[in-house]
Amino acid sequence: MVLVTVPKDKAKNLANILLQQKVCACVNIVGGLESFFWWEGKIDTETESLLIIKTKDAIFSKLEELIKKNHPYSVPEIIGFQIDKINKSYLDWLNKEVCD
Repeated sequence: MVLVTVPKDKAKNLANILLQQKVCACVNIVGGLESFFWWEGKIDTETESLLIIKTKDAIFSKLEELIKKNHPYSVPEIIGFQIDKINKSYLDWLNKEVCD
């Protein structure tokens, strides 16, 4: 699973690009995030959406490069997590949908 924050108006476009390239099986978009962070020596803020991306570990590098290429930030947040428990039928579906 990979988490990516993106400006609210760019979320659907990035999700569609990732799905069309078959680097993930599903993207959930959680809107309404108000992010506060350090940027260039000062505290900044942005209204964002959070993408929750379901993919396979073996394809993380390809997914990461595609996000970097299509993300508007020079330093996008791309955080991957290993899933240690998952419904077998969901995992089978995910493996079927994501290209290696």
